[in-house]
Order: sequence, then structure tokens, then C-alpha cells
Amino acid sequence: MTPRCKGMSHIFICDLLIFIYLVSTLLTVSSSGDGYLHCESIMRNWVDSSIETKVHTDELILKDLLFFLHVPRTGGRTYFQCLLRKLYTSPQECPRSYDKLRLNPSKPNCRLMVTHDDYSLISKLPKHKTSVVTILRDPIDRVFSTYEFSVEVAARFLVHPNLTSATQMSRRIRPKSHGVSTLDIWPWKYLVPWMRQDLFARRHAREIGRFRKTEETSNPYDLEEMAMPLQEFINDPIAHEIIHNGATFQVAGLTNNSYLEESHDVRNCVRKHPEFGHYVLEVAKHRLDHMLYVGLTKEHKKSANMFAELVGAQVISQSEALSSTEQETTNKTEPSFSSSDPVDGLNQVEDIAGYLNKTEVPSPHDEPGRENMTVGKLMEAYEKCSSNLRKSQATRRTTSLKKISPVNFSKKARRSVPASILDQIQSLNSLDVELYNHAQDIFRRQEKHVIHSEGNLKAQEELQTSGCGSLFSCSPWKILSIIAFLAVIVLVILVTKRRRAGKLKM
Repeated sequence: MTPRCKGMSHIFICDLLIFIYLVSTLLTVSSSGDGYLHCESIMRNWVDSSIETKVHTDELILKDLLFFLHVPRTGGRTYFQCLLRKLYTSPQECPRSYDKLRLNPSKPNCRLMVTHDDYSLISKLPKHKTSVVTILRDPIDRVFSTYEFSVEVAARFLVHPNLTSATQMSRRIRPKSHGVSTLDIWPWKYLVPWMRQDLFARRHAREIGRFRKTEETSNPYDLEEMAMPLQEFINDPIAHEIIHNGATFQVAGLTNNSYLEESHDVRNCVRKHPEFGHYVLEVAKHRLDHMLYVGLTKEHKKSANMFAELVGAQVISQSEALSSTEQETTNKTEPSFSSSDPVDGLNQVEDIAGYLNKTEVPSPHDEPGRENMTVGKLMEAYEKCSSNLRKSQATRRTTSLKKISPVNFSKKARRSVPASILDQIQSLNSLDVELYNHAQDIFRRQEKHVIHSEGNLKAQEELQTSGCGSLFSCSPWKILSIIAFLAVIVLVILVTKRRRAGKLKM
């Protein structure tokens, strides 16, 4: 507010105050403008360094290292367990890279990297020898699943009434296993402790009578006395930091777990000026365009088939090309990543709850027949493995949610969530919505490519089935038949020419 002058005797002081006010206002506006321009410069420089102008013609060819960029809650664990572990041996998996643990991609026979790390990890990999694949999910479904999984895993800790902190929990967990806990993996190392602490607080409030018990409800996502309501979850600063537009920021390499030094400045600029989000989206779309494969969670069966055709077939071909000597050397290499799957960190959490042995799925590494793998056999193994995995996950969820009954998550239960909350989730994830639409376009193009490739393969198989894929592959009697047929044609042509010549002479 501009200072007001009262009385002529104070006119000098008044003028001075007005002058100071105007100068401070101008400085504030100037600094604000400079901040915007500075952020714009940061964003443009980041985009220029992130987008390659060089045209690559070998993007659909699998390179030496496969980097599976696992966006949380997209079904990536099923791909890892039921597809990738059928294709790659344990020693071929790269050392763990979750949450910036020391990484050595130059390890002999390191051919597969699976991680929740964002795209910035590519800076630590031999980029010209690395192919990237990922899966995306409808943003609303992904937010629902993230909320449900956070509550589900946190609820497992309620079996210990005396545990109230992450420190106490970690002391109990880690001595029991050498695996990686959920508490060590991004983003669950933030989301699970947050949700666990909230569940402890609500349990305490129920014990002292602060909440009244709700006997019946039509919306399990709004049981305030038992768990954090979904609406509270999506509006919390932690959700804004990690969950909303999470897929876009992960593909762009800008999560709060990024390896890039400039990522913090870029994220701050987008937070201060949301209109700069289009720069992040531009980079994420560009990176999807140059990936070997982009899957869709909703089209899980079709996606798995497409993965088997686009990626699996090439892995099988590469494996067949390896010499028997190299295979023997590989088998003697010390395994580093197959003892447990850290994607959801359930091994140790289940150990706490006391039902690990009841729900574990046998490691696919123990299954024979990888050396004779085909795309058809891969899909058969996938069907069986994914079915077992779904049953195991359903058992875990049921057991976990008993701790906070009547909370019960399901597709049917999601329909009870008000449309206003769904609209809010969509608005908060506008970048992810656009990226998902772009991924759907890529998926359709991949589908056409696979159909075209299958058509060519079928034609080649028909030729080979006929015994004459080429002249040199024909059997001797078929070659003689072709020669005789060609000789008859030549003879007919010569006779026809002679008759024409005879008519002209007459």
C-alpha cells in the first residue's frame, strides 16, 4: 500500500517514504522478472542438452545393454519376473542401482538393467550401446495404485504395536536379510514411512477414542479413522513432489532421485512456473520416441506379446549367437541381482509379518529351458508366471489390509470415488495425461510394425515350407522342374517368333 501524507510539516518525510516504496516495488518486480528469465534460460539449456538432433536408424535394434526404466505401479515387476528373467541369466543382470548405490555397468556380461531410477541413469551407462524400454499407465489408475500400495505395505508394519519410527523398523528388518527393503527404494522410501507414520497416528487416535468407529461405508478411499483419505493423499506436498506427473518427470530424468546436477534447479523452476512444464513434456515425448519399446499397462496381454516380438526375439537371437565358451564363463560369474526382486521390496516386509514363505513365487531363474527359448515358449511361460504372481499379490493384499479393515481396495471400489476427485487427479497430472496419449500413439505404431513383420515372416515360412525359400535351397528334383518349365516357356516363345516370321514372308 502506498504511504499517505498527513500535514504539510511531514511532506519531506512523506516524499521520502513514497520514493523508498516505489524503488522497493521496482526492485521486487525486476527481481521477479529476472527470476523468470533465469528459469527460462535454465529450461532452454536443459532441453538443448537433453534432445538429440541426430537421427538414429537403429532404434528398433536391441543393443548390448537393455535398460528397463520401471515407472512405479505400471506392472513392471511382472515384466521383470515373467519375461526378462526368462530371457536373461542371473549373471547377465547388472548390479543393483536403486537409489544411487554404486553402479558398475562395465561388469562382464552385464546385459540387463532394471530399476526405478529415472532416465538420468543413462548418464552412467554406455549410451551408444544401451536400448531403453518402459511401460506407462493411465495417470488416474497409477495414482490410485500408488495410494493403494503405500497403504498396503505400510499396514504390514501394524503387526508390531511398539514400532513407531523408521529407525526402529530398519533395525528389525535389515539383520534378517541381505536383500533391498522397500524402505531403500525410490519412491517407496518416502511414501511408505510417511503412510506408516500416518497409520500409527490413526491407530493411536482410535485407541483413545478420538475417532468414532464406522460400521458401513460405500467408499473405502475415505475411511478417515482407519487410513489417510485419498483426497488428503493427493493434496499433500509429498504427493506433489513425487507422485503427480511422476511418469513424465521420470522419463525426463528429473525426479528427486535424479543423477543430473541441474535437475534440482530445473525442478524448482517448474514448481515456481508451472507453464515451463511443457519443456519437461517435450523431452519426455522425445525420449519415448527413441525407445526400443513402450508398453501400456491397460493393454497388458497385447503389450506382453509385443514385448516378446520386439525385444524377446532379439534377446533370444543374441543368446543363440553367443559361443558355448562364453556361456560357460557367464555361468561362473558371481550373481548380483537375482537373490530377490527389490522392485517392491516385499521380501523383508513380509518377513516382518511372518508370512514370507507362504506367498513367495519361485524364482524364474531356476526354471530350465532358456537355451531352447522361443517367442512362443516365452509367452507360455509368461502366462503361467503372471497368473501365479497375481494370485500371490492378491494374497498379500488381503492379508495386509486385514490390519485396517474395513479398508478394501478394488476396481469396483474405485467407482465409489466422487467424480470431483477424479477430475482433480487428472488436473494435477496434466503432463502425464499428455505423455500417456503420446505413448498410446507409439503403441499403435509398434503394433503395426509387429503385424507387418509377422506378415513377412509368415511369407518366408511358407516359402521354406514349400521347400524352395531360394533357388539354392530347393531340392534337386524341384530345380530340374523349374529348369524344364523355363525351357518350355523359351521353346514356346521361339516357335511363336518363327510363325510370325513365316507369315511376314508370305
